[in-house]
Amino acid sequence: MTRRIATHIPQHRGPAAWNVILGPQPDAEVADQNQTADFVIIGAGFAGLAAARRLTQLAPDSRIIVVDAGRIAEGAAGRNSGFMIDLPHELTSADYAGAGDDKVIINLNRRAQAFAADAVDEYEIDPNFFDRSGKVNGAASQHAHLHNQTYESHLASLGETSDMLDAQQMAELTGSQHYLSGLYTPGTVTLQPAGFIRGMAAGLRRRGVTIFEQTPVTEIRKAAKAAAGWTIETPNAAFTAGKVIMTVNGHLESFGFEKRRLMQLFLFAVMTKELSADELRIIGGQPRWGITPSDPMGTTMRRIDTGQGGNRIIVRTCANLRPGMAASAADIARAEKVMRRKFDQRFPQAAGLPMQYSWAGHLCLSLNSVAVMRELETDLFSGCVQNGLGTARGTLTGIGAAELACGVSSPITSYFASEAEPKKLPPQTFQQIGANSILRFREWRAKDD
Repeated sequence: MTRRIATHIPQHRGPAAWNVILGPQPDAEVADQNQTADFVIIGAGFAGLAAARRLTQLAPDSRIIVVDAGRIAEGAAGRNSGFMIDLPHELTSADYAGAGDDKVIINLNRRAQAFAADAVDEYEIDPNFFDRSGKVNGAASQHAHLHNQTYESHLASLGETSDMLDAQQMAELTGSQHYLSGLYTPGTVTLQPAGFIRGMAAGLRRRGVTIFEQTPVTEIRKAAKAAAGWTIETPNAAFTAGKVIMTVNGHLESFGFEKRRLMQLFLFAVMTKELSADELRIIGGQPRWGITPSDPMGTTMRRIDTGQGGNRIIVRTCANLRPGMAASAADIARAEKVMRRKFDQRFPQAAGLPMQYSWAGHLCLSLNSVAVMRELETDLFSGCVQNGLGTARGTLTGIGAAELACGVSSPITSYFASEAEPKKLPPQTFQQIGANSILRFREWRAKDD
């Protein structure tokens, strides 16, 4: 018998603010009776819902069930910064330039964007939640500006366009005098991530996909290797399915896969209260923009307007490695202080502006930046380990896992099939102490960015 018992259930610190500002959802449908399906997808984030949509295209007459431990858009899908990036964006590099074939990566990321754009049209998702606005790599120091220049040259060598903004242009965009320069790249989509995911879920339900929320999977098992079908246990119901797709990102390790090969990180964010007309005037700048730091350990900033949930500014920075897959209250308290300073540093004219929400978001990386998108066991597939690129990479691994489950080959399945397995990590004690020390040093070095 093959049996996998979950050792962890996703835990979250703070509200998923992107979801909260959209208002309440309909009541959750919780599984309370046994059911049979052709496919069961575990996890209802970017990867899981992309897998479900791809299955509706490849196997339109099949019964598809998606199960999630929480509510739609309450997990990582409602806790990220909302950038669906087309260009290389390697978080472990100095300037985001990838180590592999960047042209292949760009083409794949644009496939993910096209897939998501088609879903926006098909499911009638609010276009405010999928804004083709591009983004800016902000530089607040000469060191960071050099990163941007290096990245600009790298993009040019790939035939990709970008536009270097000076300090005045950055101030006109953001209302902040903090930035020395910025590198604008036009291909990024800025999402209202919770709105997009809620729209995906609603569209899939209208297409006949069953989505159960607040239904954590506690165990998956197969009676014998040669037996057809898997049993998926939840607290109040069990599902039997011919094929299972796991789209749980770092929680893949909770089921015993890739043990001691996945780095479980938390990033942190705050969101201001709804800005008044006077506060908007004081801050200045444009009503929507997105800034990623030129140094990956710097600070991400977003400004949104009423079409995306209100006139607000979001700040995201700080990182902690937590192998137990749970951030602590101390982690979030420290991050809140750092982000308070970062906001005031950028907007001294609005220093002390209240932050309404603060939260932690879980992401998963492998040491060699590879995903786990493959058949784990017979008829058990994975679309996991997004390496901090959950919107685009999650969409790709979800599509790829669905294609594998249907026996379909594509550029997506070929790319992930060519990746090595995740490298083994050092012992946990050294891993946690060493990695967090490196993160603190890199955070200090990027303290102004």
